Amino acid sequence: MTVELRHLRCFLAIADEGTVTGAANSLHLSQPVVSRTLRQLEDHMGVRLVDRSTHHLRLTPAGLALRERAAAALAAVEHALAPDRAWPLRVGYAWAAFGEHTTPLLRAWRRAHPETPLRLLRVDDRTAGLALGRADVAVLRGTAGPGGMHTVLLWQESRVVALAQDHPLAERTELALADLADETIALNTVAGSTTVRLWPAASRPTRTLAVANPDDWAVAIASSAAVGVTSAATISMHPNPGLVYVPLTDAPPLPVRLAWPDPATHPAAAEFAAMAQTFGQ
Repeated sequence: MTVELRHLRCFLAIADEGTVTGAANSLHLSQPVVSRTLRQLEDHMGVRLVDRSTHHLRLTPAGLALRERAAAALAAVEHALAPDRAWPLRVGYAWAAFGEHTTPLLRAWRRAHPETPLRLLRVDDRTAGLALGRADVAVLRGTAGPGGMHTVLLWQESRVVALAQDHPLAERTELALADLADETIALNTVAGSTTVRLWPAASRPTRTLAVANPDDWAVAIASSAAVGVTSAATISMHPNPGLVYVPLTDAPPLPVRLAWPDPATHPAAAEFAAMAQTFGQ
């Protein structure tokens, strides 16, 4: 059997929806067709991709491994066949983009390369859309990036503490990690760069609040449910009248990198990275 795009679309729909019924509805197909297409893909792969032992289907380890590859393959095909006359360079980010450099960088690129439009995309994913095939280049904070990628260091960012306006610590001019030991810390567990390992063991917070994206993070802090530690770039990219940002004196700076696949999925990726690096000089 030859695997076709419909097999991958069917598998991804099942992975996203969690049920054959949901996948069938999203694809506008009958349930028997969806089930049969999945079986064909599993027969071809020679392994079970979906655990059918529960009502809500779960991906097996092989299914989890295939999910990212299938999503990337479909995205690449759709991108290649897009009817756009101009081939946009998709720039993914999960948090704060390029900070204060975002607008100047995008304007500089537009002036220098009007033939290659940029599409800035927030993707709540550890690789900011690279592993999912949704971005051609991605801004990554605090991590060296996934394997098999080109990676360049753009700059280092200082860290700040985010507090509700009426928090007792909001009037301080600077804070240390130990000052937060008794606080509940909001952590973006999907794509954030802060974990409790940032703190020394002796002053490590014991209470955390998991959030999934920058918006939920800001709301949790503004409502006094938690405090947060973040890059200084957050101040310019996520302004919030309910938040106060205080410099954090004893946390290491946060490296900001740009990563793109090898081989590149867009011919302008390396040139964009070179321009972005000039903004950190």
